[in-house]
Amino acid sequence: MILSPEQVLNRGVEQVLPSKEGLKELMSKQKITLYQGFDPSMPSLHLGNLAGLMKLRQFQKLGHKVIFLIGDFTGMIGDPDKKTTRKQLTREETLKNSEKWKDQISKILDLTGENPVEIKFNSEWNDKITFKELIDITAKFTVQQMLQRDLFQNRLKENIPIHLHEFLYPVTQAVDSIKMVPGGVDLEIGGNDQLFNILAGRELMKATYNKEKYILTTKLLVDKNGEKIGKTTGNALFLDSSPSEFFGGMMSFPDDVILTGFELLTEVELDGLKDKIGADPMGEKKHLAREIVKLIWGENEATLAENNFTKTFQERKPDYEIKVRGGKNLADTIAPYTAMKSVSDAKRYINQNSVDVNGITIKDPTYKAKTGDKIKIGEKVFIEID
Repeated sequence: MILSPEQVLNRGVEQVLPSKEGLKELMSKQKITLYQGFDPSMPSLHLGNLAGLMKLRQFQKLGHKVIFLIGDFTGMIGDPDKKTTRKQLTREETLKNSEKWKDQISKILDLTGENPVEIKFNSEWNDKITFKELIDITAKFTVQQMLQRDLFQNRLKENIPIHLHEFLYPVTQAVDSIKMVPGGVDLEIGGNDQLFNILAGRELMKATYNKEKYILTTKLLVDKNGEKIGKTTGNALFLDSSPSEFFGGMMSFPDDVILTGFELLTEVELDGLKDKIGADPMGEKKHLAREIVKLIWGENEATLAENNFTKTFQERKPDYEIKVRGGKNLADTIAPYTAMKSVSDAKRYINQNSVDVNGITIKDPTYKAKTGDKIKIGEKVFIEID
């Protein structure tokens, strides 16, 4: 499905700056260059990233030049958090985290066709910036501009430290806009929660090239309380998980995000959907989950995932289809099937009473699983020790 320029600039879009009309006119005159950046803070892209990938996909189908930017440099700083300073990553960690991203995005974006998406790493130019050039760049910003960011305001009110390198994160992201291609990019895409960082790039573009850089922010998949869906550890859905796990995870989402989910994460026609959701929210949630799984894994896997959900959660007859070898202990055994795919995350599941072995909740991470044991991890994953 190829959307019109008008549809691309409206579907799932929160805002376009400086104007939607200006960007539409530019797109009618030339093939623009656009990008979205993704910091490799974890090995897998998640559901929230999928919204950005879908918007890049739409622009690619219109023939525009799309760049998928891996923030291996900005990822070493870490986008500032509301309450705490993020743990800084090493270059090795950012590269390792992103090593499988190409496979993950190839399910959504065309990497080999007539108009392939280009993959870039922002260390390519940020590694080369001298201290003198950094001073020249930071001279184009003010401390007052940085302090306008709401999370910095909150930290100041609560007397939580703000480290100097955190001020440099939006500056470093801004550099991407002017260094990525000669003369700078035409458009940057990002979630609406990234608006502050994206605006920094717009300011730097004006100061450097006197060029208008357009901004397009997408809506966020959030519940009625404003909490993000599908990203936090407890409800994260990753693009390299199993189709059945992904389908089951989608079915756990609240009804109030179904319509936004269709808008952001599928190519389904939206007309009449609101009424359908109101009449049959469970059916349309299945429809949403099926469409996303089909997009990523194909029609057959989507059918299998839906059948598995029906059998496991609606008929209460789970199929322990994943056969695994037992690890040195329970935490080690289930680690690959947790949200973060780590032993520490496995221990978190166990400590929260979210792991059953043969129908009994196990609270000891050192428990040794034996052949034939059937293990339920959370509400979506069922494995059997082979």
